[in-house]
Amino acid sequence: MLGRSMKSGFHPSRTLTRRRFLCSTALAGLTAPLILPSGLRAAAPSSRLNHACIGVGGMGVGDRGTFARHPRLQIVALCDVDANALAQAAKDFPGARTYTDWRELLAQEGDRIDSVNVTVPDHMHFPIACTAMQKGKHVYCQKPMCHDVAEVRKLTEVSVQKLVVTQLGTQMAASQGERTMVHWLKTGAIGKIKHAYLCANRPGAVENYRLLGPRPVGGTQPPKHLDWDLWLGTAPERPYAPDIYHPVKWRAWLDFGTGWSGDIGCHIFDAVWKGLGLQPPLDVIAEVQESWKNSPARRADTWPQGQHITWTFPGNDLTEGKTLPIEWFDGDYYPPEEIRALYSLKDYPTESAMLIGTDGALLYELGRSPILLPEKQFENHPRPKLEPRDHYHHFVDACLGAAKNESHFAQTGPMTEAILLGTVAIRLPGVKLEWNHRRMKVANVPAANRLLARHYRKGWRTGGF
Repeated sequence: MLGRSMKSGFHPSRTLTRRRFLCSTALAGLTAPLILPSGLRAAAPSSRLNHACIGVGGMGVGDRGTFARHPRLQIVALCDVDANALAQAAKDFPGARTYTDWRELLAQEGDRIDSVNVTVPDHMHFPIACTAMQKGKHVYCQKPMCHDVAEVRKLTEVSVQKLVVTQLGTQMAASQGERTMVHWLKTGAIGKIKHAYLCANRPGAVENYRLLGPRPVGGTQPPKHLDWDLWLGTAPERPYAPDIYHPVKWRAWLDFGTGWSGDIGCHIFDAVWKGLGLQPPLDVIAEVQESWKNSPARRADTWPQGQHITWTFPGNDLTEGKTLPIEWFDGDYYPPEEIRALYSLKDYPTESAMLIGTDGALLYELGRSPILLPEKQFENHPRPKLEPRDHYHHFVDACLGAAKNESHFAQTGPMTEAILLGTVAIRLPGVKLEWNHRRMKVANVPAANRLLARHYRKGWRTGGF
């Protein structure tokens, strides 16, 4: 019954109505964060925020713990498909009501909750976040916001229409380091930007992607503490297999995760997107791991262990040319040696963004302070004075009407669309995809458009998917 009640008329394969078209394209504009601040004008729900945690294991442990430290937030409800994770969370918050099914939580809690965080596998971000916002709840959602491009477009629209406060889980966005980088880009510290090189080559990260064949044909009985049907949710039905999906390796599978670029891309892209005021890309192309590319079985089920993605973005007043190339490297692909050589003091940072300008270069290592290069040239360049900020608490403060928050969906939705368009290019390696943002369509490769949205499993349809 709950599954049927969540149906709506949105169909990503159809042409958007003029009203939706105007709304969605406005979100990608350079002034969107100022014009459409995702519910920042909404009134505070109460003197305290009553919050529900959906997904309390894994990353959910840190999320709920950080939220709970806000003096004006109370965790009143918990939900997880894993009874062991739920039991541990219940010990930490003994007064909170517990649920296994997020649909039941949203139906039963009603006006007793003001906000939720969605900390579950990527394929379930959209249905949970969209349903919560439709019910007027403020939403914090872990990256990459959604599994598919069409889901991101819809979720961004709903966040603006419903005037709720939203936040994507780009924790570093609140850091002084990332905010300094944004400031330096906006003020032209290294001149006009010519090229950007982003990478995520964290040692050991690809281990979760070392899946050499297709999904297991057989399966075993799920453990009693795991509701496997609820874990699958919108994804195609398949038998449970231990140590393959839950709780960690789901990111490696096409049906559940978005690969390494989808997982970490939002972190690395965020300051670049905000600092340069980027608009949707014009095209994208990907180079991938050869062994994955040449294995139909692996390509049908898993993400590769390495990829090199190149987007072409429209230029603006902060860029040297009419277009700006941005390249992404992960796994077995690294930024060019001459780019890495610009930072010669120690090993090149494994998760970073290097921007090349007309007057120098800017290197930002995720979680650290950015560096202007060559360092001798910029040793006296002033750093902005920024107050400390907590990413999670900034969201809570915005829900309570006390502050504007960064990383809301009107800001991060268009960015996430671009990143996930890169995952579409990964699945069609070597083919340049020409992107029509207004129509949400790849103009030159019809096969790519079938990868913009999924068909949800029967009984799990929501938002028209």
